[in-house]
Amino acid sequence: MADGAGVVGGAESSAATSLAGAPPGGGGEPEVSDSLKTFGAVVKGFRKRAGLTQEELAEQVRYSVQTVASVEQGRRFPTLEYVRRAEDVLDAAGILSGAVQHLSRQPGLASWFRQWAKLEATAISLSTYECRLIPGLLQTEAYARTLFVNQLPPLGDEQIEAQWVAREERQRLLRERPNTAFSFILEEHLFLRRTGGAEVTRQLIDHVLELAELRNVEVQVMPLVRTAHAGLAGPMQLLETPEARWFAYNEGQRGGLFVSDAKEVSVLQMRYARMRSQALSLEDSLGLLQQMRGA
Repeated sequence: MADGAGVVGGAESSAATSLAGAPPGGGGEPEVSDSLKTFGAVVKGFRKRAGLTQEELAEQVRYSVQTVASVEQGRRFPTLEYVRRAEDVLDAAGILSGAVQHLSRQPGLASWFRQWAKLEATAISLSTYECRLIPGLLQTEAYARTLFVNQLPPLGDEQIEAQWVAREERQRLLRERPNTAFSFILEEHLFLRRTGGAEVTRQLIDHVLELAELRNVEVQVMPLVRTAHAGLAGPMQLLETPEARWFAYNEGQRGGLFVSDAKEVSVLQMRYARMRSQALSLEDSLGLLQQMRGA
């Protein structure tokens, strides 16, 4: 997403703002946050002062060497538990816990996607219809990495890692914002495609079923056979802000479209509402997923 201020502030005079970008599956070229790189350099400095290698620090903080390296390189957002343990081991005197409060929480997100991510982080409701791939908020690591590995042009290992870290960070919204209502309408064929193979799909279905147990998450499946379908124009996302403003976001092959005009958003709201009535009920949707899981 964009950084947020430009499009929202300037969208009052236009129906939609086009944001140049990259394919939806991969999330675009990752841009590592300067604040994360700075934090990583500070951690590295304390580690060297303590005379520890990355392997030795990893053992003492009980995290993988890959995590330690990713944090120091500014590619991974550190968990609070990691910061607490590292601070104790490195005798950082509160410097790390103070610095982590100022980190950007959007590493690895494409610049054209940050506009939506900023609103997404504070939304009181978020509705997503997808017909191409499982939405990022619901993906497992194995499923997401399959998308990244198969993206064209190809991505490097560091790019793939940065994009997964960004996606994993966004997924915390589902559990960290229990008062936000998340609604998902997913086409049945997304699971039948078996992206990544049968085992990846089984893990994905288990993951979606687990998330659907959260009180703030609703998952509906659009069955393969439907004589009427209000979403044939493509995927969409809708969100409501704490100020009761609605925005929409649509993705294509090489970019995204941010929609702020009330009339345009209203059309998409109407279509999403109709799809909710056309998709399977919540109970039947979960039943179908459980059936597919056992197949």
